[in-house]
Amino acid sequence: MEACILAVKQFLNRALVVPLVGFLKQGLSPEKLALSVALGVTLGIFPLLGSTTILCGAIALLFGLNLPAIQLINYFASPLQLLFLIPFIRLGELLFNEAPLPLDVLQIITLLQSDTLGAIDILWWTTIHAIVAWLMIGPLLAAALYYILVRVFARLTLQNAE
Repeated sequence: MEACILAVKQFLNRALVVPLVGFLKQGLSPEKLALSVALGVTLGIFPLLGSTTILCGAIALLFGLNLPAIQLINYFASPLQLLFLIPFIRLGELLFNEAPLPLDVLQIITLLQSDTLGAIDILWWTTIHAIVAWLMIGPLLAAALYYILVRVFARLTLQNAE
């Protein structure tokens, strides 16, 4: 078990921490990196499967953010998107006073793979409601992450300068 935990730590260090510190060493400001990471996470949990890469790319280009950084974080947020899909759906159902959809994430993915057009027809309003729920939570999440990360990255920049 300890070997597995060590392997995961080494992977995260090599695949996530080292590249983020590298962006700072290359001159990316702590503010830009914090915004890239905060938006990468927030957009990475957007409740429309298959849309986050395009969203992150568009936001990075629109706001002059670091494209590799935002996409790296988007990649690492993929499991979170699946984890939060049902909660966003449930919150959307609650907000719009809809009956709960009797599906779980695996059933939704199976439906999308087997009958994409049918899935779109079945899930259209559910997805719209989930997006509204995300719109309520997303800005708060992005702001909180930015507030925390700008300080973390500023500290890392100072440590690397010494």
